[in-house]
Amino acid sequence: MDRNKQVVRRLYQDALNGRNLGLLDELVRSDYIEHDPLPGQGEGIDGIKSRYGMLIEALDPTFTVEDVIAEGDKVVVRWTNAGTNVGDFLGIPATGRAFNIAGIDIYRLEEGKLAEHWHVVDMFAQMQQLGLLPSPQDA
Repeated sequence: MDRNKQVVRRLYQDALNGRNLGLLDELVRSDYIEHDPLPGQGEGIDGIKSRYGMLIEALDPTFTVEDVIAEGDKVVVRWTNAGTNVGDFLGIPATGRAFNIAGIDIYRLEEGKLAEHWHVVDMFAQMQQLGLLPSPQDA
């Protein structure tokens, strides 16, 4: 279990925050399954590389891992993410606005590598903070 937690921590700290997407070859299975793909995201490890590349280029995120809980072959991560919309995001031009959101990821690991992923992210709050949806005071 500790090994699985270390793999997931490396994903956030080294691959995402450290901008080292080459590390994904070590951390992710080639047949990785994403249960909530972004529009246009491909399959497997190439899909996750393009997903994370787009997030980094568009949102310049910094993840803070708040909790890591593991049981069996699954690891749950509660995180916060602060960034700035510096590039096109899902076809929408950069707004230059900052955001701070929370999310929960669930990973299934197989043979020490990420095999499957589910998540819940507060996209509504992110879209409001980026100025793409009206905020309650504007409604």
